[in-house]
Amino acid sequence: MKIRISSLMKTALLATVAMTGGLLAVPDASLAAGKNILWVQPMRDHPVHRLMQAGFLNKCKELGNTCEIVGNPSATNYDVSSSIPLAEAAMARTKFDAIAVYGPGPEIFPFIGKLGREGFPVVTWHVLPPEGSVPGLKAAVGEDIPSAGNSAALAMGEKLGGKGVIALTQGSSNDTENVMADSFRKTIAEKYPDIKILETQMEGFEPSAAEGKAVALLQGNPDVNAAFSTTGNGAQTWSGAARKADRPLVIIGMDYIRQNLDLVKSGAAYGVVAQPLYEESAKTAELANDLAEGKTVTYLNPLPAGVITAADLEPYYRMLDSAGQ
Repeated sequence: MKIRISSLMKTALLATVAMTGGLLAVPDASLAAGKNILWVQPMRDHPVHRLMQAGFLNKCKELGNTCEIVGNPSATNYDVSSSIPLAEAAMARTKFDAIAVYGPGPEIFPFIGKLGREGFPVVTWHVLPPEGSVPGLKAAVGEDIPSAGNSAALAMGEKLGGKGVIALTQGSSNDTENVMADSFRKTIAEKYPDIKILETQMEGFEPSAAEGKAVALLQGNPDVNAAFSTTGNGAQTWSGAARKADRPLVIIGMDYIRQNLDLVKSGAAYGVVAQPLYEESAKTAELANDLAEGKTVTYLNPLPAGVITAADLEPYYRMLDSAGQ
C-alpha cells in the first residue's frame, strides 16, 4: 500500500520540536506578542500523546504563539480528575486566548462546557463529536474514524486470504475506539464473511497487564490467527503475546510511534493504522489560533488514515526523527 505524504507531514520532516518533561511550552520570548493557547491532555506522557504534542507545539511556533501543555504526568493512567486542576492552575497564572482539550470521552465534557461558559473558545482533537453534542466546543479535528477501521479490516482480510479468526481489543471503551471497532467488524462481515471476530476485549493501557490478557485470550482460543487493536500500544501488546504463546499472528495496531514502526519493520506486526496524529494536532493549533482571532472556523475537520506496512515506513521514521521522538 502506498501512502501519500501530505504537505504538512513534509513540513514535519524538517521541523525541530523542543519538548521538556512536566509542563511544555514554546520558550522564545519574542513570541509573547502572539496568542496564548493551552493544551489539556490527560495521560500526558503516553508516547502517542507526545507525538500529538509535537505537532501542536511546532505549529504554535510557526504561528508565533506561546503554547503550554498540561495533564497528569503518566504514560498509562488516563486521569481527567487530576488533569483539570493542572489546567485551572495554568489558567490562574496565564491569560489564555483559546484552549485545546483532549476529549475522547464524556468524562471531560463538563470541563469543556465550563470553559465555554467562561468565554474560552475550545477545540478538541482525535475525536469528532457531532456539532452541538458537547456544549462549549467550537471545533473538532481528527481522523475519519470509521474509515480507519475500514482500512484496517481491508488490509487484514486481504492478508488472511479471507479466512481466519481475529481477536479484537481496545484500550478502553470510548468514542474513538468504539466507532473504529464497529467499523472494523462491519467491513469484515461485508467483505470477508468467512472470517470470525471474537468478542471485543479491553486490554487497558498498562503494558504488562495488557500483554497478560492477550496471552490468556490466545490460550483460550487456539484458532485465533490474527489480532487488531484500536489503541496505540496494541501492536506491542499482541506481538509480545504472540511471542510468549509461540503463535504466529497477523497483527495490525495503531499509530506510527517508533516502537510500532520497529515491530512492523521486524515482521513482528503486519502493519499499523497511520492515524494523522501530528497533522491533526497541528490543525488544532491552527483552529485555536483562528478562534482566538475571532475568525469563523469549520466545526468538523476529518483527516484520512490508511494502513502502513513494511514498505511504507521510511517517511514516518524521518518524521519521528525531526520531532525528537
